[in-house]
Amino acid sequence: MNKQLIECVPNISEGRDSAKIKAIAAVVETVEGVKLLDVDPGNATNRTVITFVGEPKNVIEAAFRLIKKASELIDMSKHTGEHPRFGATDVCPLVPISGISLEETAIFAHKLGERVGKELGIPGYFYENAAKEEKRENLASCRSGEYEGLKEKLVNSAWKPDFGPAAYNESVAKTGAIAISSRDFLIAYNVNLNSTSTRRANAIAFDIREAGRVKYVNGVSGKKVVDANGEQVRVPGKLKAVKGIGWYIEEYGIAQISYNLTNINITSMHIAFDETVNSAIERGLRVTGSELIGLIPLKAMLDAGDYFLRKQQRSLGISEAEKIKIAVKSLGLDDLKPFNPQEKIIEYVLKDDSKKLIDFTVSDFAEETAGESMAPGGGSIAAYVGVLGVSLGTMVANLSAHKAGWDNKWEFYSDWAEKGQAYKNKLLYLVDEDTNAFNKIIDGFRMPKSNSEEIEMRKSAIENATKYATEIPFQVMETAYNSMEVMQAMLKDGLQSSLSDAGVGILCARTAVIGAYFNVRINAKDIKDRAFAEEILTNAKEIYEKTLAIEKEVMDIVDSKM
Repeated sequence: MNKQLIECVPNISEGRDSAKIKAIAAVVETVEGVKLLDVDPGNATNRTVITFVGEPKNVIEAAFRLIKKASELIDMSKHTGEHPRFGATDVCPLVPISGISLEETAIFAHKLGERVGKELGIPGYFYENAAKEEKRENLASCRSGEYEGLKEKLVNSAWKPDFGPAAYNESVAKTGAIAISSRDFLIAYNVNLNSTSTRRANAIAFDIREAGRVKYVNGVSGKKVVDANGEQVRVPGKLKAVKGIGWYIEEYGIAQISYNLTNINITSMHIAFDETVNSAIERGLRVTGSELIGLIPLKAMLDAGDYFLRKQQRSLGISEAEKIKIAVKSLGLDDLKPFNPQEKIIEYVLKDDSKKLIDFTVSDFAEETAGESMAPGGGSIAAYVGVLGVSLGTMVANLSAHKAGWDNKWEFYSDWAEKGQAYKNKLLYLVDEDTNAFNKIIDGFRMPKSNSEEIEMRKSAIENATKYATEIPFQVMETAYNSMEVMQAMLKDGLQSSLSDAGVGILCARTAVIGAYFNVRINAKDIKDRAFAEEILTNAKEIYEKTLAIEKEVMDIVDSKM
């Protein structure tokens, strides 16, 4: 079972006093196993978004400490800011990341709220997936009236808090209230305008957000239209799962549309951006860029890159880093301040800091291989040669997609380049995994063997590790062999001036297959389970023979064309 991980994204009502922000954020890291990912203050909103991640019990402990610290340092009676708010820690959503469902996460939200109410005396509401009644699902409903309306709201039976005191006392006057939830990953995203008009920004927000705008009898003002039940009729906006308002940001001297994208599987960041651009143009305004608050999943950035590449009729088979660069420039995410992917993309912030072979420079990799250690060895080198081979094939596909006069075939070459990137990424993973597999065998031999039980455990560990160390080079064989289809396609339909590149790619793939075959054979001979060993050897020999046949066929083609 995967380790359970949840993200917590508390928004505190302080964005100007760096000492207070630092002190509040610092308590997160006093809890073992919790990683502070991001602290994103906003001067005009006077609000800071803090992001951290860890196992559920540790995260809610860190959240409790943060809420407590914020209640000590922030006085809501003196707070002003552009963003709606009603508490020192205004909202505290918990977001499932891995190994845990939204419903399970809601249980932890309830535990956190009950403790906040009981121990800190802060009133609050559960919203979204943690809500205990339908009308409280929407954060805007829970926060209606904001801090200034709390005195009346807390004693209103319809809005009795889910936890904490149902009374406005001296303590609550300072801390305000809090909203706690379990929700899907939400992107807080602002779009910048070449205007200072909040009214114009709001008009665009109403065009786009799901809730749209109130309908008036004469279209834009005057008497509101109501239905048979006396409820206000609304004109829905263009996009689902989007909340939005317009505001003026004095810090930057511009108006923005501030969006919450509550389900990026329904409405992505790039679609929200493009629809905003269209609405702005219709209203005589121009979008100058955008701003991401907090962190974003890698997939959302890659999807944005792909979206804009398609619009440009360019190949999607480029590197991850290049796609992110396209996304940043297309969305104008660096319009107001530099955008650092290593600090804004959640997977990059969470990645293991230990250095892998594929992180080495070319010369360092060579020196590491040439040293006295037995790893990396032939298996890792075979995998890396396969990487180089399919990278050449992918290069030819990308070059072909750009050839003048071949514009109508860009998707054909893009598809091949994307396949090449997938093979390349699998082989890059296998470069390090071959060394890891070898190390598992060494670990097995180092196990104690002082009694019969330990001896059996040691034998089992060595056997399983040896099987794995045979399976990994077999995967290298499979992947390198399959990758040859990219080079074959480019030899047939790609740029003929790059014929030699595709040919070298084939030779590299062939070397990867043969080199990995050596490893399969040498490791399989030590496997005690001979049925397993014979099956993998039979399959490996078949791939080996097919590879030699393709090599001969391709060399004949290359010779005939040169």
